[in-house]
Amino acid sequence: MKEKKHWVRKLWFPALCVGIPVFFVSAVSGLREGNGTEEKKQLEEAIRRSVITCYAAEGVYPPDFSYIKEKYGIVVDESRYLVVYDVFAENLMPDITVLERDYEENRE
Repeated sequence: MKEKKHWVRKLWFPALCVGIPVFFVSAVSGLREGNGTEEKKQLEEAIRRSVITCYAAEGVYPPDFSYIKEKYGIVVDESRYLVVYDVFAENLMPDITVLERDYEENRE
């Protein structure tokens, strides 16, 4: 019985030494992914608010995304995000989609 406990103690320490760094690396990776998702969501909401503000002030939706950036002060990190602004008709709210660019694409 004593021999069995000694064997378990020998494995416990190496498992702990490997497990703790793996846990921290996965936790940091999850935080980075969550942070990027939240930034993307906030950017999309800011663009929507600007589009609605434009409609309320001017009576028409903005014709393109550059108009929103110029007149309503929206700033986008274009190396990180791609904004798809699709206008169907002047009296209908445009379809707004924010896409995160690929990490490899950002490094170049």
